[in-house]
Amino acid sequence: MRIAQLSLGGVLIVGAGIMGPLPGPGGVFLFAGGMILILRNSQRAKLKWARLKRRWPRTGHLVDRVMRRPSALRRHARAKAAPTVDRRAAVD
Repeated sequence: MRIAQLSLGGVLIVGAGIMGPLPGPGGVFLFAGGMILILRNSQRAKLKWARLKRRWPRTGHLVDRVMRRPSALRRHARAKAAPTVDRRAAVD
């Protein structure tokens, strides 16, 4: 089952490349679906993704939020619940 989902994820990503030049957002959804399938089923892909997110944190955060990854949702909820620090008060 895992190999089938990995293969389907790869096919979706290749399909996104083919649909990319066509008008409309179809390729974006195919790419996101393929990434989700691959990241859920491949430990190696998860490690690679974590390295990419460390290198480009803004882009990684945005992509995680768009793909609605559970880890991104948890991080967002924690950040929202954490008290904010007023930096101006600390300087004065």
